[in-house]
Amino acid sequence: MTGGEYVQQALAGLDPTGSGVDPALPLYAATFVVVDLETTGGAPDGGGITEIGAVKVRGGEELGVLATLVNPGVPIPPFITVLTGITQAMLLPAPPVERVLPSFLEFLADAVLVAHNAPYDVGFLKAACAKHGYRWPNPRVLDTAALARRVLSRDEVPNRKLGTLAAYFRTSTQPTHRALDDAKATVDVLHGLIGRLGGHRVDTVGEAIEFARAVTPTQRRKRHLADGLPRTPGVYIFRAADDRPLYVGTSGDIATRVRSYFTAAEKRARISEMLAAAERVEAVGCAHSLEAEVRELRLIAAHAPPYNRRSKYPERVVWLKLTDEAYPRLSVARGLAPGDEAYLGPFTSRRAAELAAAGFHDATGLRQCTHRLSLRTVTPACALAELGRCAAPCEHRITPEEYDHRAVAPFRAATTGDPGPVVATLLARIDALAAAQRYEEAAVVRARLAAVLRATVRMQRLAALTGIAELAAARPAAGGGWELALVRHGRLAGAGVSPPGVHPRPTVTLIRATAETVTPGHGPVPAASAEESERILSWLERPETRLVEMTSAWSSPVAGAARFRGLLAKAEGAATQQLSTERP
Repeated sequence: MTGGEYVQQALAGLDPTGSGVDPALPLYAATFVVVDLETTGGAPDGGGITEIGAVKVRGGEELGVLATLVNPGVPIPPFITVLTGITQAMLLPAPPVERVLPSFLEFLADAVLVAHNAPYDVGFLKAACAKHGYRWPNPRVLDTAALARRVLSRDEVPNRKLGTLAAYFRTSTQPTHRALDDAKATVDVLHGLIGRLGGHRVDTVGEAIEFARAVTPTQRRKRHLADGLPRTPGVYIFRAADDRPLYVGTSGDIATRVRSYFTAAEKRARISEMLAAAERVEAVGCAHSLEAEVRELRLIAAHAPPYNRRSKYPERVVWLKLTDEAYPRLSVARGLAPGDEAYLGPFTSRRAAELAAAGFHDATGLRQCTHRLSLRTVTPACALAELGRCAAPCEHRITPEEYDHRAVAPFRAATTGDPGPVVATLLARIDALAAAQRYEEAAVVRARLAAVLRATVRMQRLAALTGIAELAAARPAAGGGWELALVRHGRLAGAGVSPPGVHPRPTVTLIRATAETVTPGHGPVPAASAEESERILSWLERPETRLVEMTSAWSSPVAGAARFRGLLAKAEGAATQQLSTERP
């Protein structure tokens, strides 16, 4: 191409549906459009393209060529002219990119886009489409530079530049920093690389794209584990050779999610280790996403798969309880007894429980010593009594009745009703410390306030749901009909989906008849893990969810902990901001 001449084939129409190339299509049967651009440099902004060269090939045969200079509408930097030989005079009669794009997109239709350092070329093309109102067809893209990094060793080529690869594969056209020449050279490089892929057992378009993305040998070897899985909501279980569950996950589309484990996007080291040990994937179909999430939690709790990090030991929770004695104190315990009446939790760690306990110690007169005090025998007081931070029930300076009123009652009220007095005391302490410029101490009290609010809000929210013997709810399904859930004492007892156009009542009746029997128990989570009940709460609290039937009212205390959720968010946000500023 010389002087001001340019060649542009007139192609009619524009396919708005995009590529649609099947990833299972064999490489020998795939149509490739090999593209190269020349630009003015800089970042993709919708312009800057000075030349487009594209060659369409299939099975080693050239099917067509598209080549055109493009007027970028801006001066060409001198170094670009030196590099490419394209001058300003050559571009004056050339069409602008908005006139070139329809022909190029038509040429690209139903083909795999190939380019050397593809992100650069694709970035300019996508930006031009966006700027001028053309829909980018989102074709499958194969990067010959990335493919060469995977196929060729350093002993074969010192680098993966197009000129180096062209010399190695002895291409019929040498790259010249002109679009069509570089595209033709890339065609020969592509064919040379495809010839090397057979030794890696890469035979299809999808396999070649994933191979270029540095998919590990284990992922390639085990990708057959994703074959035949359903495209429905549910749970998937990776199992070892001895059938042990290695990893449990959930998805709205099991097949798609499991397939993603065998792509370059999956880079977690522990998952790579898991895939090496996995021998099969088991799918458990579910009615909808809520049932899938609950089944996942239960399977993880039952089997403790080694590669799951969360939800493995729901029984390892702790509670903050008042001891049963004349002068009660707070105790961190592993479980609740039927006779326990004043408690807070569950906490996921002992540290979280102790932080909340420190908040109550700051706000009430609850004693902190661990002695079992007697109404008859006096025990020597500790330093806290001398500092005025304890009423010294050990020395009988306070009666059991007064101790109950001043120390025990605020804790009881905070857990089941109004934590207002505790919150007010802690806020006043924070203000006093801040006024005295003791900001670090104020931050400590703020963390304790957040722990108290977090625990009380959570427990009261759980107790409101788990106190209902049975609750039926419905949520519109994506394909029509209704997703249905039957909840008993905070546990998912049954789930289903009613067909579109059919009243959901018969389906609710059928779910109830086959639902799990759940007996009531003691505490805010008597029949399920706290995490399961919270997943159910999140599902119920979505705006589109409808309550169908309930055996009793679903309510929370008017002056309960929920009214402090805004204060809790503020305290947690302040703590996060402080942590970010303290990090080096």
